[in-house]
Amino acid sequence: MRGRPDRRPHGRGRAGGRRPGRGRALTGAALLALLFLLAFAGPLVSPWGWDDIDFEAFLSAPSAEHWFGTTQSGRDVFALTLRGMQKSLIIGLSVAVLSTGLAAVVGTVAGYLGGWVDRALMWGVDLLLVLPSFLVVAVLSPALGGGWQVLVGLLAAFLWMVTARMVRGMTVSLREREWVLAARFLGVGTGRTILRHVLPHLASLLLVDAAVNVSVAILAESGLSYFGFGVRPPDTSLGTVIAESRGAATVFPWLFGFAAGLLVLIVLAVNLLADGLRDMLDPQLAPASGVAAGPASGVAAGPAVGMAPSAG
Repeated sequence: MRGRPDRRPHGRGRAGGRRPGRGRALTGAALLALLFLLAFAGPLVSPWGWDDIDFEAFLSAPSAEHWFGTTQSGRDVFALTLRGMQKSLIIGLSVAVLSTGLAAVVGTVAGYLGGWVDRALMWGVDLLLVLPSFLVVAVLSPALGGGWQVLVGLLAAFLWMVTARMVRGMTVSLREREWVLAARFLGVGTGRTILRHVLPHLASLLLVDAAVNVSVAILAESGLSYFGFGVRPPDTSLGTVIAESRGAATVFPWLFGFAAGLLVLIVLAVNLLADGLRDMLDPQLAPASGVAAGPASGVAAGPAVGMAPSAG
């Protein structure tokens, strides 16, 4: 007897067509949300402020009164670490937004306009790429006042060039697409064409780049603060908390361990989120969502471009 035909969709496994990377993205987002909650809600339940000093507890071990112990100056390590995490998260997010936004503007303008504008902007990108960014930031940050706002601007100024080149290459390809040509022929302005018909197709790249830049900026800020070129006292960040304990980390591990552990968790969460988003938004991985590749289903594999945006 002829068996019953298999009516199950090809390419769909037990996951029910879940896009690859979804689990990593959700895990990273959940962990990052918990870290944000800890950083900004934790001080509300802490019995000590980050700048309070307990003159009866110097270098005391973790206890019911001081959950993470105290520093050699009598400050509560739990409150101090959360304050540092707040500052590091704010710096990381600010740098990511600024650097990704700058890369989007420069890349799209250079790729869309071409000509001398493209050559001038890419010459500037090449010039910044050859500069030793860590040394430049370390020299300029103290000279400009050393505030965390200055640090954000300097870090953002050196994190956008590679992404700008990628955006420029994709824009050069997109400007020859039918919907972009139709918009230009209809007299749509350059700015409106870029915003409505070019940038939406770059959203996945920019989103993943912004997520990656958060962890890069936090690590860079922590490194600079560790060497004294980042956040300055009396303010603090995870880098300064770790730096203050470098001489006693082996004898009093609570001075170093909590801040270092939170830094690792932040970077892990952001990298999981970025890695998951990259796989979820990659059109080459679309067959894993349940669409069959090849003649088995009669549907050709490849990016689902869909209908182009309407001109205007």
